[in-house]
Amino acid sequence: MEDVAIAYGFNKIPRLSPNKSAIIAKPLPINKLGDIVRLECASAGWLEVMPLALCSHEENFEWLRRVDDGTTAIKLANPKSLEYQVVRTSLLPGLLKTIRENKSVKLPLTIFEVSDVALKDESQERKTKNERRWGAAFCGKRSGFEDVHGLLDRIMAMLSVPFVPSSEADGYFLEEIKEPTFFEGRAASVNLRQGGKVQRIGEFGILHPEVLKHYDLK
Repeated sequence: MEDVAIAYGFNKIPRLSPNKSAIIAKPLPINKLGDIVRLECASAGWLEVMPLALCSHEENFEWLRRVDDGTTAIKLANPKSLEYQVVRTSLLPGLLKTIRENKSVKLPLTIFEVSDVALKDESQERKTKNERRWGAAFCGKRSGFEDVHGLLDRIMAMLSVPFVPSSEADGYFLEEIKEPTFFEGRAASVNLRQGGKVQRIGEFGILHPEVLKHYDLK
């Protein structure tokens, strides 16, 4: 288009006022929410990281002690290398690889990411969908369970979502879960009750020793 404009002559192009199409821009709600979460995490002293969206099949499933049911991950038909076989379905692989590559940094390492994962979805025109997610990881000489829990409470407080441990009111609450990715007895699901409906929106816990071994972490 630039070559055509040069050949035609920039000075011959009529000049128009943009007033007829002037609008006030605003962010999409999902992007605004992501920016709020980023700001609060950074204000709490956590560092944002931006890993790649592609990873190996092992990193996304086997290394997290998860099973590929064939209905979740988007697989590349002809991957250039074994490192980029699937589009991530979790933010965990990227966070753990970031810690692995920065083991020389003084502990503790407190990192987070607000980004998309991609999932198969047969109801969509392209049979896939993006989901915006938030993940955080603490690596230190102690477990850091309470640090991640504290960050979760901070974010929920800033989003005006109250903690409701034992009532039927709207808000979020925690329940102990058994997930192969986490150490047994040290994992919880994050559940949101809104309008009488309950939905699981996340989980956190101490990573299983086998997961840490796969990512070469102590």
